[in-house]
Amino acid sequence: IMKILQEAGLPDGVMNLVYCSGPDASEVALNDENFAGIHFTGSTRVFDGMWKTIAQNVPKYKSYPRIVGETGGKDYVFADPTANAKQVSTALTRGSFEYQGQKCSAASRAYIPENLWPDVKKYMEEDLKKITVGDVEDFSNFVNAVIDEDSFDKLAKVIDDVETSPDADIAIGGKYDKSVGYFIHPTVILAKKPDYVTMREELFGPILTVYVYKENQVEETLDLLDKTSPYALTGAIFSARRDKLEHYTERLTHTAGNFYINDKPTGAVVDQQPFGGGRRSGTNDKAGSIFNMIRWVSPQCIKETFVPAEDYMYPNFLEK
Repeated sequence: IMKILQEAGLPDGVMNLVYCSGPDASEVALNDENFAGIHFTGSTRVFDGMWKTIAQNVPKYKSYPRIVGETGGKDYVFADPTANAKQVSTALTRGSFEYQGQKCSAASRAYIPENLWPDVKKYMEEDLKKITVGDVEDFSNFVNAVIDEDSFDKLAKVIDDVETSPDADIAIGGKYDKSVGYFIHPTVILAKKPDYVTMREELFGPILTVYVYKENQVEETLDLLDKTSPYALTGAIFSARRDKLEHYTERLTHTAGNFYINDKPTGAVVDQQPFGGGRRSGTNDKAGSIFNMIRWVSPQCIKETFVPAEDYMYPNFLEK
């Protein structure tokens, strides 16, 4: 991309690409008096550390730095008792398992009412039987390997922990294999408790956790959804009733920076749909939009007087 920009005429120095480890880069940049800002994408933990370092160094900087962060997420799908089970299952399959769930907007937890869950599960089982897992160069494979062995080991342990936990079961999938690649097969966990660890913590892999709630506990479930996770990146709601959709949208205002109605919580296209979340998901400065661009400019207001004053008194200033 840098070569394309340079060949297109981008002047040297406008943008620089430096290959190095994150800690090495931040050690130099965050401790320099000329540090003016940072646009970070990564884990909430690392962003916390950077923010702390910046705060400690504020007295040495020439100006207060701009800080933009896009961090973690525990993105949700909420369906009410009137939702269409097939539409919900499709949103979960796409939203959870595209890109192996390795995108910050991926659906990672779902709240499904008792009346819908049997059909949602059936439709997902049908879809996942058709999905193939394999080499990224074969476009017929819907799911590919996760990024590295550390990620594989972390996700495999999550699955193993479910097998021995009294608070959750494997509903669908649960296979993994690293003999020829770091392959985690699409997995659906059924949580018996709404605060089970995989309902709270970011996983970044093809693992979805579902909590099945009683049909008459919609409002209580909305409260659970709001309070279970510290993140607020993306979320989706499903209902056949317009009045309910409006209510859920208002009730869940602060749970997602990108909010989807009757759709999966993924798919924001840069420069078409502003993207970003609040709470522990970042500063919600909406990458790919004018909102983000404004963060990186420093307005200056200029006034020019063509007939400068020559008397300190203002006209009629002392008149009664």
